[in-house]
Amino acid sequence: MNNQDFSQLMRQYQKLIYTVCLQFVRDPHTAEDLTQDTFLSAYTSIDRCDPAYYKQWLVRVAANKCKDHLKSAWTRRVEAQDHESLPEPRGTPPAGSALAAADPDPQDLFLQKSDARELDDMVRNLREPYGRVATMYFLEQRPVADIARLLGRPPATVQNQLFRAKAILRKQINERRQE
Repeated sequence: MNNQDFSQLMRQYQKLIYTVCLQFVRDPHTAEDLTQDTFLSAYTSIDRCDPAYYKQWLVRVAANKCKDHLKSAWTRRVEAQDHESLPEPRGTPPAGSALAAADPDPQDLFLQKSDARELDDMVRNLREPYGRVATMYFLEQRPVADIARLLGRPPATVQNQLFRAKAILRKQINERRQE
């Protein structure tokens, strides 16, 4: 493959490769760098790939570049030093925390102002598997690890069920607001 053909290949797939990288790293600048790294690696190894599979091969090269980047000690060290760059936890931030004070959620404000009995009923009336998990988390204020142990479920499953329970509660709150 000559330089002109490779340039055409880059133009054809650069948006796709950038999108793949952006999905992994969630930072536009890093995604641009990884896109360039992908095409540099592809240029040196393009002869190993059948032309019918260039698209799939480039996507795989990009995914591998991103995984390597995310596993690198440099990336882990930089992200660990800047706590604000870490993703927000799925659970509700504790009252008085920086996250809770900085940007209060409208649903949280409504929940704080609503009658405790009404909230209790809403949580207890959630369909399973969300009802027991939500009751233990919101009303009994148990940590996710304890809930997982008591219910015999993986902690990730409990987190997911809490996330969905919160979504159901938000929907119910919004419906009650509209009434």
